[in-house]
This record gives sequence, structure tokens and C-alpha cells, in this order.
Amino acid sequence: MPIPTATRSPGRRPAADGAARAAILAAAKAEFAGAGLAGARTGAIAAAAGVNPALLYYYFKSKEGLYVAVLEDEFRGFNQEAIELLTGPGSPRAILLRFVRLHFDAVSRKQCFAPLHQRFMMGGGRSIAALVHKYAIPRSRALLRLLERGVRTGEFRRVDLRHAAISITALVVFYFSIGPVLRLVAVGDPYSVAELKRRKRAVLDFVRHSLFAEPAAPIS
Repeated sequence: MPIPTATRSPGRRPAADGAARAAILAAAKAEFAGAGLAGARTGAIAAAAGVNPALLYYYFKSKEGLYVAVLEDEFRGFNQEAIELLTGPGSPRAILLRFVRLHFDAVSRKQCFAPLHQRFMMGGGRSIAALVHKYAIPRSRALLRLLERGVRTGEFRRVDLRHAAISITALVVFYFSIGPVLRLVAVGDPYSVAELKRRKRAVLDFVRHSLFAEPAAPIS
């Protein structure tokens, strides 16, 4: 969709471009979280961002392109921090528990995106493949290498490490992907501060006892 010259003039400053793009992303996050990918309206996003609707197509090409940009904006910071942690020096046990905490806290802060992200990933397509290759695969490889190092040092049990890595991720993400079900079967709010603390403790305890050679040993 071509952008009108009245909206995008030759003299437009890069700072203005950056501000408009950031406003669109912020508005899109709220719209996608509330309405889902299919139900989100680009007109509502543009109105909330205070921009001409044509700018959405100029920057992101399509609604799906905008959603991919929203996801990438969410992934970028976490992925960098996670890989630095997973590939850094130290005890594999201590690093793994710090990674699980980091992942849990990152998802819990953006819990409204978990179901939407899950549905989008299950849809397949080139957009998904690009995100997976850019973010998920490097992080998964770093986690697998940490698990391999832990087995070599005797800190982790000899298990199917590929499935162990999948299970660790699932322990964190699944809880936030079934919000509507949890609210029906749980007593109270499953995402209250107190319940999130309980869930994080349970996840960490499960990781210890399923993977650590000595689950009760102190972590250095």
C-alpha cells in the first residue's frame, strides 16, 4: 500500500520516524493482546498510536508483518540476555536455575502474549521460520550446550537432553498459555503475585529433581 506524500514527506526527520514506529508498536501490542491476531484492527492501532493508518503499511507491510515486529520487539532483549547467561562461565546448575528464573519472569511480565504467541507459532509459514531461526534456535542451542556441559561435569543426570531442554521451556510457557483454563479450574487468581511466586518455586524445584544429580546439594 503506497504511503501518501502528505504523511511521508521528503523532509521527515529520522527521529520522527522512530517515534511514529515506536508508537505503532506500543499500540499494536495492546490491540493484539486484547483482540488476537485475527481480531486486531489496524484502524484501532493507528488511532491509538495517533498516526495515519498508511504508516502501518509503510513500516510493516501488513497486519501479520506488524505482529511479527511486535513479537520480535518482545524477543530481542530477552534472547540476548538469555544467551549471554547460558554461555557464560560458572556452575551449570546455578546457570540453569538463573535461566529458568529469567525466562519465567520475562513471560510473567508479558503473560497476555503467551496464548497469542503460541497460536501464531503453530500456524507455520515463512514469518515463523524467520523468527525461529533468528531467536529460538540460537537460544535452544545455548541451552543444550549448557546441559551437555552439566552432564560432563556430573552435575546433571544422563537423560535425553533435547527433550529435557524442551521440557524446561514447556514448564515455563505452558502455565501462561492456558490462562482461561487455569482461571476456571484454579481457586483464586493463578496470576496473582503470590501464585506466580508459588509457580516459579514449583518449576525450579521440578527442574532440580528431574535433572540434577544431587537435587538437595547447595548451589554455589
